[in-house]
Amino acid sequence: MSKTKTSFFCQNCGTESPKWVGKCSSCNEWNTYIEEIIQKAPKSATPFSSSSSQRAAKPHKLNDIERLEERRIMLKDEEMNRVLGGGIVPGSLILFGGEPGIGKSTLLLQLSVSEVDKTILYISGEESEQQVSMRADRIGSKNENCYVLTETSIENIFIQLEAVKPDLLVIDSIQTVHTSMIDSSPGSVSQVKACTAEFLKYAKESGTPVFLIGHITKEGSLAGPKVLEHMVDAVLVFEGDRNHVYRLVRSVKNRFGSTNELGIYEMVSAGLRQVDNPSEILITNNDEQLSGISIASTIEGVRPMLIEVQALVSTAAYGTPQRSTTGFDLRRLNMLLAVLEKRCGFNLGAKDVFLNIAGGIKVNDPALDLAVVCAIMSSNANIPITNGIAFSAELSLSGEIRPVSRIDQRISEAEKMGFESIIISKYNKGVKQDNYNIKVHQVGKIEDAIRIIFG
Repeated sequence: MSKTKTSFFCQNCGTESPKWVGKCSSCNEWNTYIEEIIQKAPKSATPFSSSSSQRAAKPHKLNDIERLEERRIMLKDEEMNRVLGGGIVPGSLILFGGEPGIGKSTLLLQLSVSEVDKTILYISGEESEQQVSMRADRIGSKNENCYVLTETSIENIFIQLEAVKPDLLVIDSIQTVHTSMIDSSPGSVSQVKACTAEFLKYAKESGTPVFLIGHITKEGSLAGPKVLEHMVDAVLVFEGDRNHVYRLVRSVKNRFGSTNELGIYEMVSAGLRQVDNPSEILITNNDEQLSGISIASTIEGVRPMLIEVQALVSTAAYGTPQRSTTGFDLRRLNMLLAVLEKRCGFNLGAKDVFLNIAGGIKVNDPALDLAVVCAIMSSNANIPITNGIAFSAELSLSGEIRPVSRIDQRISEAEKMGFESIIISKYNKGVKQDNYNIKVHQVGKIEDAIRIIFG
């Protein structure tokens, strides 16, 4: 009988150590190392074995490799198609993460029951069949080709996969699946790595797309070893605030498309509704003009959208001024305030500044700089910005208005939403007023933009 081998794994990042240590050298977390048994199983005991014979690969010249056109499976969910780069690639492994209760299971179950022309196998390791059925009733759709399996043993899962032969597989969640080849608890680093490797092998050899729902840690990163994100083909993150009805699907990694795509959903009683025009939901329709509100034209992936920037400037009541942001980078806000004070002469150092991006979304586009600055100046002077003005420009440390990319799409989106004018950088070349029905103001410095807005 062979000797049992053990090793210590960090439960936060997956780093292996031959002995227990108090602090992980990789992620600097304390008391995260747990001893796990390493047991090598015989080749015949693997859950999924390919019938094809193994043969050694030979190198080929890059120019001699035949380039095949990528075939994709189009889903009924257009937002998911957009985030994945135009549909699901057969044989791809997709990791889907998000906070507890944000709607991960609801979205993928809704996707499963909507694909009536495909055989779907939904494997739930966290809920019973009755719970999944009740959720499907709430969504209001039944798919006769959607099968539900409540199982956590990967050996039993692969037995059912051979019987059902699904067109799409959903695992909810990967942290609950375990294999008997490894003597450790479900959710441990060894179990997650081994089970993900088996699903990856199944996806590649059968050509079946696989969705893996993953938990996240308290820091907001995906739970389990970092190698898990390297193994999969795409990593999608489901974001949103429980106090808001909107949910965002972001592509963090995608081997078959762009990583800047964004899908927007609205949480309703019957599930998640796709939002085709995000500009309409991210802008508040106010009957009267209010100070501290500006509209920015931004781009997420290939989708232009207009968002509302809200600012509040007030006298610091407790001596030390406060700086607070929601949906915007706090360090960038401090930089913009320093530019206003140094280059433009506005004294904001003794005032509280609060900034909010409406709709509960997070935006990192530098084209928001001009809208943020104008909203702050509007709140500071208590003078509302005239309705019908949009902004799309970056602000440099010298107070110069810098150009942003894809300005034509930003202008066209503002024009489509009925705005009368838009302020951009004069260094955006090739912008012709004759091409638009909206007035395009091109400025070079922040003073010029403030003069146009406030006179």
